[in-house]
Amino acid sequence: MKDTIKFGIGFVTGRPNVCKIINSTYERLINQFNEMDKKVELTAYILFDLGYQYTTRIDFYGIIPNVYKDLSIRYITPEDIEEEKKRLIGREEFSKSDVDLFFGHGHAKGRNSLMYYAVRDKIDYLLFWDDDEYPVACIKDENTNEIIWKEQDNIAMHLKYIKNADVTIGYHCGYISPIPYVELDEDVDEEKFKCYIEALGNDIISWDSIKEKFVKYNGITYANPEIANGEGEYEIKSDGAGKWVAGSTLCLNLNHLSKIPAFYNPEGARGEDTFFSTQLLNSKVIKVPVYHFHDGFLKYTNIARRKYPKVLRKIKSSEEQIEERFFKASRGWIRYKPLFEYITNKENYTERIAETRRELEEGIPEVNKLFAHSDFNMLLKDLDEYDKNVKKHYNEYIKTNEIWNKLKKI
Repeated sequence: MKDTIKFGIGFVTGRPNVCKIINSTYERLINQFNEMDKKVELTAYILFDLGYQYTTRIDFYGIIPNVYKDLSIRYITPEDIEEEKKRLIGREEFSKSDVDLFFGHGHAKGRNSLMYYAVRDKIDYLLFWDDDEYPVACIKDENTNEIIWKEQDNIAMHLKYIKNADVTIGYHCGYISPIPYVELDEDVDEEKFKCYIEALGNDIISWDSIKEKFVKYNGITYANPEIANGEGEYEIKSDGAGKWVAGSTLCLNLNHLSKIPAFYNPEGARGEDTFFSTQLLNSKVIKVPVYHFHDGFLKYTNIARRKYPKVLRKIKSSEEQIEERFFKASRGWIRYKPLFEYITNKENYTERIAETRRELEEGIPEVNKLFAHSDFNMLLKDLDEYDKNVKKHYNEYIKTNEIWNKLKKI
C-alpha cells in the first residue's frame, strides 16, 4: 500500500482564466487533505492551445509563486506534444497517422495527451477540470429566493469514491450549457424553437430540461442542497449504449488503466465525453455528490475569488460574444450527431438523421430570427457533411482506442 497518493488535476485549455482558477483555489485544494492519514501530492497539468483564442504563451504562465510551494505545476506545451509524437514514431510501433489521431489539441486530443502524460508520471487519479468552472455550489432558497453559496471539497470527494471505482463524475450548477436565455413569449414560436433544440439533442441536451430552466430559473441550474452537502452517491448503470458522463469534474482511476478508454470527437465537432461514455460499459462509474459551478459565459469569474453574487441574471443573446458562442456550440453538437446515432442507434440511423434534418429545417428559421447575426442554415450543411463521413469517423473512433490500448503497454 502506497503512503503517498499522486493526484492530478487536468486543465485542457485555451483561455488564460485557468491561471485565475489555480491562483484562487490552490489553498482550498491543499486544505482538503489536512485530516487525511496519507499524504496527497497534487499536480496541476496545464495543456494550452494558443490557437483557441489567439493567445500568447505568456498568458498561461500567470501562476503566482505561492502556488508552487504546495502544488506541482506541469505544463504540456505544443513542443512537448510534437517531440513525444516523434519519439513514438521512432519506436516503429506507431505511424504518423496514429499519433496525429491521438495527440494534439482540441476537445478529445487534448484530453488524450494530458491523460498520457499523467500515466507516464505515475499519477494515481486524474481529475479533469474545465477552465470555466469553480468548486462551489449555488443553492436557491425557495422561501427567500436568496442564493446560498457552499464551497465544495471537490478533490477530496472524488478521492473518497475513486479508489473503489474506475471513473467518478460530479455535478454541475450555474450556466451549464452555452444556450442563452430565450423569453418564451408570443414573439417566439416555441414549437419551432423546440424542434431546433431536439435536433441537437443528445445524452445531455433535452428540450424538457432546457425549457424548465428557462421558465423557472432564467436558464440557471441551482444545486440540490443534499448533494451539495455530500449526500447521495450512486453507481451509474448502462442504458445499453453508454454510461453517460461529462468532460469535467470527471475523475479517472489510472491504477485501473484497462477500464479507462480514450476520448474521440470528429474533427471540428464536440462530443468527446459522449464517445468516451460509450466505451464505459464494463467500467464502474460512480456519480459523486459534489458540484462545480459552470460559468459557461464567463460572466462571474470573481466567484473563483469567493466574491459571490447575490443574484444570477439572465444571459441574453444580445450580449457581446454570446450569440457567437451559441452558434459555434450548435455547429459542434450537430457535427457529432451522426456518429452519436451511428454508435447508439445504428439500426435506425438513416431514419434518425432524416428526422434530425426535418427538425432543423423546421427550427432554423425561428432561430435565425432570434439570433440575427449568424446563419444557422450552416447546420444543414454540417449535418450532410458529417453524415457522409460517419463511417470514416466511426473507424477513427475505433482506431483511437486501439492506439490508446497500445500506448498503455509501453
